[in-house]
Amino acid sequence: MAIIGSVIKRSFEIRERLPKIRKKDGYKQQTKVLKKLLTKAEFTAFGEHYNFSKILGEDDVITAFQRTVKTHDYNSMFKNWWHRTRDGEPNVCWPNKIKYFALSSGTSESSSKYIPVTTDMLKVIQKVSLRQMISQVHLGLPKEHFERGVLMVGGSTDLKYNGIYYEGDLSGITTSTIPFYVQGYNKPGKRIARERSWESKLEEIAKNAKNWDIGIICGVPAWIQILFEKIIADYNVETIHDIWPNLNVYIHGGVSFAPYKKGFEKLLARPIFYMDTYLASEGYVAFQTRQESESMKMMLDNGLFYEFVPFNEKNFDEDSNIVENPETLHIDQVKEGVEYALLITTCSGAWRYLIGDVVKFTSLERDEIIITGRTKHFLSLCGEHLSQDNMNRAIELVSAQLNIDIKEFTVAGISYDTMFAHHWFIGTDDKVDVKELRNKIDETLKELNDDYKVERIAALKDVIVDVFPSSVFYDYMKTKGKLGSSNKFPRVLKNNQQMDWESYLKIKNKE
Repeated sequence: MAIIGSVIKRSFEIRERLPKIRKKDGYKQQTKVLKKLLTKAEFTAFGEHYNFSKILGEDDVITAFQRTVKTHDYNSMFKNWWHRTRDGEPNVCWPNKIKYFALSSGTSESSSKYIPVTTDMLKVIQKVSLRQMISQVHLGLPKEHFERGVLMVGGSTDLKYNGIYYEGDLSGITTSTIPFYVQGYNKPGKRIARERSWESKLEEIAKNAKNWDIGIICGVPAWIQILFEKIIADYNVETIHDIWPNLNVYIHGGVSFAPYKKGFEKLLARPIFYMDTYLASEGYVAFQTRQESESMKMMLDNGLFYEFVPFNEKNFDEDSNIVENPETLHIDQVKEGVEYALLITTCSGAWRYLIGDVVKFTSLERDEIIITGRTKHFLSLCGEHLSQDNMNRAIELVSAQLNIDIKEFTVAGISYDTMFAHHWFIGTDDKVDVKELRNKIDETLKELNDDYKVERIAALKDVIVDVFPSSVFYDYMKTKGKLGSSNKFPRVLKNNQQMDWESYLKIKNKE
């Protein structure tokens, strides 16, 4: 254990002696990354289709790449290329066969997206994870901090194998392939990490908590909060520091931590450091390096090439679908304070791929960003990542099952107990059993979206359904001057729009 701490400390000292990377080097770094990606995939089916050999011969490789290769979303990438990889065909978008597929939030067509994860990508993730660990020295913590356990509360490492590839959560894939030299201090250990049931996994972690000296904890905020509350209750203590006195760092990601922070800190005896991460199924994009800023530093030299599409009506249609030939910028062309949809090209065979996140640069000098939202309407209070496609598909299926006509609907995320709930407002003129409707919507969404299914175990406490005549929705639109076929009732209500709708319903109830 002491060896690990010394190695990390030494790595940091060596890194500090290296020349500092300046902003002007970002373009050179990204150009170098793109050339490496094109060279590695030059003789794949994708590389031959888009003539990577010719692109590599151009003076301006980035411009040639953007001119030649079309942009892709998940559906087009999977339909045209990745489905062949899932069938076991080698050398489709990246050399050799793909051994792992990460299951990500689903679309209306399937329960989950299948994102290829290559050995090269796993090396990238491990490299960035080490960088993040090294960056913690800036926090002023003693070297003993790096000798303590790191608790990773993630997906099961018991990956499903179908004879062609393994599939599971990205966290399960990365944990199952971590280097041998860090396995000794990685918790909760192989046996518990293999557990597929979230409830059983949390039970086992709580049971063993007193035996571990945890310095760092990683995971989605809702689940870490639930785990802390369970451990505190099981051991009848005041705070989590009564069990883990040396807990100093919490590494989180996936959803905004801001709504959790106040309740989270009630479970601590003293302040700890928080570090945000941007680790998607498609790659490790960025992580927080400074406590004085919540922004995250992009990794520009580590197997991912980025493009930035101004998130406006010129590049996206009214349904937030990217247009055929969008304006795309590279790292030297972006501006601070402007929202961009992120395109990535990766060492897992994603090419000019619309990842779905919208980012904004807060510091060009430091290459720092924040995530401001998604290109599509969605609802994600605790990591459920419920898309508008999920909602539309669920209503379609439930309407058919119950033989009712649902003319309008909208959903709002609300605080509920100490966690969250979804509040559905349904507009139908048919007679309906509200309880049955509620259960059908809930169960259908669990089938459509794996993340929703997981969060419904604990963090997403309830689903509330209220049914109104369809005229209630139309009258509301009328009050806003938005009656007519060209105007659509919003499917997700947030902030002022949510408060306005609820105020309107209160007035209607008094009539």
